[in-house]
Amino acid sequence: MGTDRLQLHRESLAELARKYLWWRSPEAAMRSPNRVIAQVLEMGDFDDVQRAIETFGERALIEVVERAEPGWLSPKSWVYWHYRLRLTPYDRTPPPVPRRTL
Repeated sequence: MGTDRLQLHRESLAELARKYLWWRSPEAAMRSPNRVIAQVLEMGDFDDVQRAIETFGERALIEVVERAEPGWLSPKSWVYWHYRLRLTPYDRTPPPVPRRTL
């Protein structure tokens, strides 16, 4: 996510970080805003997902999904967000979810 957009919505991002990355301090979590948003896409309730869309915009969510690291999104969320954000046409199968390699 662009730094200008991050600065505009720092408070919203910090609140989401506290709720969805509870094991990290908000300051540490906010060093990776894409991770915070990915966690909302993975675990967020309806209101928080709507808030993320309205606050950061669909373009930011697209960037998060496109840059998602292994483990950020479950296969179910990966498929859902590819269709919801129109990254994959409905008559096609989304690409495989990113996986860790050992």
